[in-house]
Amino acid sequence: MSAQCEVTIKAASGAPMSLFERWLTLWVFLCIVAGIAFGQFLPAPFQALGRMEVARVNIPVGLLIWVMIVPMLVKVDFGALHEVRRHVRGIGVTLLVNWLVKPFSMAFLAWLFIRQLFAPWLPADQIDSYIAGLILLAAAPCTAMVFVWSRLTNGDPLFTLSQVAVNDVIMVFAFAPLVGLLLGISAIVVPWDTLVTSVVLYIVIPLALAQLWRKSLLSKGQAHFDATMAKLGPWSIAALLATLVLLFAFQGRAIIEQPLVIALLAVPILIQVFFNSSLAYLLNRAVGEQHSVACPSALIGASNFFELAVAAAIGLFGFESGAALATVVGVLIEVPVMLLVVKVVNASKGWYERGGT
Repeated sequence: MSAQCEVTIKAASGAPMSLFERWLTLWVFLCIVAGIAFGQFLPAPFQALGRMEVARVNIPVGLLIWVMIVPMLVKVDFGALHEVRRHVRGIGVTLLVNWLVKPFSMAFLAWLFIRQLFAPWLPADQIDSYIAGLILLAAAPCTAMVFVWSRLTNGDPLFTLSQVAVNDVIMVFAFAPLVGLLLGISAIVVPWDTLVTSVVLYIVIPLALAQLWRKSLLSKGQAHFDATMAKLGPWSIAALLATLVLLFAFQGRAIIEQPLVIALLAVPILIQVFFNSSLAYLLNRAVGEQHSVACPSALIGASNFFELAVAAAIGLFGFESGAALATVVGVLIEVPVMLLVVKVVNASKGWYERGGT
């Protein structure tokens, strides 16, 4: 194992859980309440923020997303890619679920529930937009929060790093074509220029900057790297909370006026989370992978890179669109649902290890 891998493992999984991580659900709930309240009682400032766009990219949201994800991407060690060979089966399961099962299963679930079963209760002019939002949500596996989920399950930190690195490399090249394909299959017009812009702004540039920053920090030693990561943590968390407040402020009226729509959009998301996490967990068990590998493999496929999904939905369809609302619903339910998945995989460790080898 390289020295840089050891540094990253310590930074990503060796530190004790922060107050924010222990109370994720509470902070998300408070952000929901605060965002909806701000949107209702102080609409003018948030409408002004919503109009701050360049080439259909909202500047405040874009900056917050950069502040949120760049520190997380600094933890990604592409030097860990050579470690993939240590858990070829686990990586294979991760890639199968993340890129061949998850996006296509979500497209099917969106068609089944949104266009067919729930259509009578949904605004007809937003159905395509809802489906697009769900596809965007499922087309990019989790990057930042997977380190937290893995830590909560005592997941193998090196495997977690390697699968995130592999997924990020694939995401750079596959996200736009995959979204374009699935939207096209769903008969939704694809604004390719905006889609490619979203990939460049929220994947390529942050990833490149993060890796340059990572190299610079590591050149000054492990202590400097660890100290910087500790200082950046609150900034990343503050950006996440501020982003959630903004999103729920922008969508607050829709959430209040359309509670049934929120519940209906949550159904395919919930099914997708439980289906993909169960599939990855069981496949890892079937191929004989360790529990510490199966957990992060299952969790990365169940959770989403919602920062990218939200940004792309806003850029492609606008703040008031059904696509933006669908991605916000993903944010709304992801934390409590993922904590439930964490609890299940932890509780089933004995069962897994009795039959997993």
